[in-house]
Amino acid sequence: MKQENIARVIDFLEENKNRQGEVSLTDVMHLAEVMSGSMHDFLSTVQPAVTEELTMIAKEITRMKEEISQLRANDMTGNKIPDAGRELDAIVEATEEATNTIMEAAEEIMGADTSDPEAYQELVSNKMIGIFEACTFQDITGQRISKVVGTLRYIDERVSSFIEHLRIPEDLEAELEETDEQRRQRELILHGPQHSGEGVSQDDIDAMLGDAQADIDKLFD
Repeated sequence: MKQENIARVIDFLEENKNRQGEVSLTDVMHLAEVMSGSMHDFLSTVQPAVTEELTMIAKEITRMKEEISQLRANDMTGNKIPDAGRELDAIVEATEEATNTIMEAAEEIMGADTSDPEAYQELVSNKMIGIFEACTFQDITGQRISKVVGTLRYIDERVSSFIEHLRIPEDLEAELEETDEQRRQRELILHGPQHSGEGVSQDDIDAMLGDAQADIDKLFD
C-alpha cells in the first residue's frame, strides 16, 4: 500500500472518529473507494503470480489424469493379472502331471522282472516313450511362462512410468509393514531356491559342519 493511500485512510478515520456511529452510506462507499484504490497496486502484482500458479496446477492435474489412463489399471486387474494366474496354475498342473508320469515309469522299470530279456526290453522301450512324451510339457510350459513374463514386464513398465512422472522422492515412500509370513521366512531364512551363484554352496555347508560330517554320514551307513 502506497504512503499516500495510507494517508487518505488515516484522514478519513480522523474525520469520522467523533461522529459517534453516525456514518452514512456515502462515507462507507468513500472508505471502500479509498481502500480499493490502495489495494490496486498490490493486487496488480499478486494476480499474475496467482493465475500462473493455478494454471500450472490445472496442467499438472491434466497430466496426472493422462498418466492414470495410460496405467490401464482396469485392464491389469480385470484381464492381465487373472490371465497370468491361470497360466501359472496350468504350469503347476502340467509339471505335476509330467513328474508323476516320469516317476511312475521309472519305478516300473526299476521293479520290473528281468528274467525275460525280451519282455523287459519291450517294457523299458514303452516306458521310455512315455517319459519322452511327458517331457514335451517343457515346450508348453515355456510358452506359458513367456506370457506371464510379458504380463509382468507390461505391469512394470506402466507402474514405473507412472512413478517416474509422479516424481516422488525415495525418502517419502511409505514403509511396508512386515507380515507374519514374511517375518517367519526372514527369521528361518526361508528364501526358497537360489539362483546360480547365490545362496550357500555345498562347500560352505561342508566347511560349517567340519568334523561333524563324518558322524552324520555314519548314521546312514
